[in-house]
Amino acid sequence: MVKLLTGPTLLLAQGKVVRTDKLQQHVNYFNQMEPEDVKNFVPNDQAFDWLSQNIPLFECPDSVMEATYYYRWWSFRKHLKQTPDGFIFTEFITPVGHAGKHNSISCALGHHIYEGRWLHNSEYIDQYTRFWFTGDKNQAKPRFHQFSSWVGDAVYNRYLVNQNKTFLLSLVDNLDADYKVWDQEKSLGNGLYWQFDVRDGMEESMSGSRKDKNARPTINSYMYGYAQAMNRIATIANKPEMAKAYADKAKQVKSVVLTQLWDEEENFFKTKLEKGGLHPAREAIGYIPWYFNLPEDSPKYAKAWEQLTDPEGFSSPWGLTTAERRDPTFQTRGSGHGCEWDGPIWPFASTQTLKGLANLLNNYQRHDQTKEQYFQTLRTYALSHQKNGKPYLGEYQDETTGYWLKGDNPRSSYYNHSGFCDLVINDLIGLKPREDNILEVKPLIPEGKWDWFCLDNVKYHNQIITILWDKTGKKYGKGKGFRIFANGKQIHNAKKLAPVQAKLPRQAS
Repeated sequence: MVKLLTGPTLLLAQGKVVRTDKLQQHVNYFNQMEPEDVKNFVPNDQAFDWLSQNIPLFECPDSVMEATYYYRWWSFRKHLKQTPDGFIFTEFITPVGHAGKHNSISCALGHHIYEGRWLHNSEYIDQYTRFWFTGDKNQAKPRFHQFSSWVGDAVYNRYLVNQNKTFLLSLVDNLDADYKVWDQEKSLGNGLYWQFDVRDGMEESMSGSRKDKNARPTINSYMYGYAQAMNRIATIANKPEMAKAYADKAKQVKSVVLTQLWDEEENFFKTKLEKGGLHPAREAIGYIPWYFNLPEDSPKYAKAWEQLTDPEGFSSPWGLTTAERRDPTFQTRGSGHGCEWDGPIWPFASTQTLKGLANLLNNYQRHDQTKEQYFQTLRTYALSHQKNGKPYLGEYQDETTGYWLKGDNPRSSYYNHSGFCDLVINDLIGLKPREDNILEVKPLIPEGKWDWFCLDNVKYHNQIITILWDKTGKKYGKGKGFRIFANGKQIHNAKKLAPVQAKLPRQAS
């Protein structure tokens, strides 16, 4: 049986604004959709109990957005696996040949940590993270560096949610050593880093290679984000020399990305080829620098985002393509049954691009993008989670028909290779985790779009947070407007749905 939370955490979770009735309805429907061929730590018949104790609850007037939110948590739970090396989250629901111990794959580790940082029980992500620094080493062929990773950034951003300083500091030496291994393995000696596209989990891409040491926006952005995170982690650990070294490293990587990977004529970050020059095609990986707030706040760099809504760029009926649709080699590299990143929609990339767009809207001033564009892009992403009229999440998808290009291959069901719930919590509703005792919320919901919504039962800084908007005051009976509660106590009240910083109440020791 699944061990549920007890004691103080369970008590804090009571008295929610959003009842678990909707969660129960969604789980009942998901459970009966198809046979449960694979059972891991939490089987379907225990899914409701586990989810009700672990996830933030969410409701809104948009049934698609709400159902996809719960479907993604329900699917994420399927991948939680208890092993002799601790809990891990798998990527594929069935065993695959290129996986390591316990069917583990490191490719989507960053997505898993970002998504899992909102779980109430921290042990799942604690043990999963530690597995990659300890358990993976015990394999005959360690696979941690089989794929590119932004694990340092993810670990730090998770700390901003749970404030578990003890766990964070226990990883300082591991993270420092890991960064140095990446530096040794992938440095080109000129400040840039190289990677094969297959090791980015992005094989058969337009600019990629399995032989050439191309400098891709992926790994260079990851190394920048990793260095930025290590600067903050080292500061928290009171290691000023380490902190300065990583600040200098981040500054160096940023400089070479801006000067060597930016195409001045086509206004986009591109792959620099080993043989010389930038690859001509625009690819979705050119948006990854904004995932880590790397670019300067300049209209020059912001012009890249004009391609997001261009039908000849990355906009398609079913979502964001992985390469610009105007390119003459778009979708020409495979049968549709491999792993082609030359055009089809990949949820992995959609997650990164949406996070980058949210950062642009929140942290940059000199651009023309809007909340409406973010909302519609996220909603299209939510709508894409379907097959034959039922909720579904697969590997990759045709941009015009919505057909999942792995067909009915069992390995693709519940493909845990992306994020969604974090995009709702962190970006759409806008809960922005911080190191200090301030609760910051910056909603990206366009004005007049929803008359009400509620994000409830959010465990943040060891308190239970409720964020709600009620235009008329009739939905929740707590008055009109935008309200935020910590442990049931109101800490913010405003007439408009607008950015806010509210001080969290002190907790009794």
